[in-house]
Amino acid sequence: MDKYYIARVTMVMDNPNGKGVKKVTEEYLVRGISVSDVETRVVADFENSGLEFKVSEVRGTKVCKVIDDNLKVVA
Repeated sequence: MDKYYIARVTMVMDNPNGKGVKKVTEEYLVRGISVSDVETRVVADFENSGLEFKVSEVRGTKVCKVIDDNLKVVA
């Protein structure tokens, strides 16, 4: 059964002012069957982004369904 997980991804990005780089951490809500499944999905999503990234954490949530912008229910 699929569940929802929060995946934290840390990326190395160029500073907007052009001086050096900075680390940015973002969280993504991902549907999957296990922590390793979610990590694999996130890595696949970022693979061709051209960014240096690391999946720093994946944890389960209590989210039971997501209702998106188009009013479709994803369960």
